[in-house]
Amino acid sequence: MSATDGDTVSGRGSAAGDDASSEARIRELYAASYRRLLGQLIGVTGSVREAEDVVQEAFVRGLERPGRLLDLDNPEAWLRTVAVNLARRRWRRAQRFRGLAPRLVEEPRLVDHASAGETSGSDQHLVLLAALRRLPAGEREAIALHHLADLSVEDVAATLGVPPGTVKSRLSRGRAALGQLLVAEEGPHV
Repeated sequence: MSATDGDTVSGRGSAAGDDASSEARIRELYAASYRRLLGQLIGVTGSVREAEDVVQEAFVRGLERPGRLLDLDNPEAWLRTVAVNLARRRWRRAQRFRGLAPRLVEEPRLVDHASAGETSGSDQHLVLLAALRRLPAGEREAIALHHLADLSVEDVAATLGVPPGTVKSRLSRGRAALGQLLVAEEGPHV
C-alpha cells in the first residue's frame, strides 16, 4: 500500500464517531484492500475458498469496532495479520481433525497437467499452488507473503509474529523445497 493509499484509507483526521463517514471509509478500505488481501491469502492457504473465508472473517472482526480499525496507521496490515492467524487456526484444526478421522478426509489428488501436454498460464498457476500446498505452513506463509504479497522481510516477520531471521530461514528453505517440487512436477529435462 502506498503512503497516499494508507492516508486515504486510514481516515486520519476525521471524526471516528460519524457513522456515515465511518461507513464510507470502511467501503473505501474494502475496495482498496480486498483483492490484494485475497491474492496474498490464496498464496498462504493454497485455496481460493479458504482465502475468501479468512479475508471476509478478518473484515467482519474489524467491523466489530470500525472506529478502532479505521484509526490504525495501516488497517490493511491489521486485516492481513488477522486473516493469516485465522488461516493458521483453521489449518491446525483441520490437522487435528485429520488425525481423529483419517478415513473421512481425503487429500485432494493432484492432476499432472504437464504430462497431458498442457502448459497454459493457468495450469502453471495450479502447479505452483499445488507445490505451495506441499510446503510446511511456516515456509508457505513466508513465501506467499514475501513473494506474492510483495512484503519486506520485516513486514512478513511482523505479520507472522516471528523474528526477521526466522523469516529469512523459512524463505531459504521454502525456496529450495519449492524448486525441487516444481522440477519434480515438470519432470526431467531432455
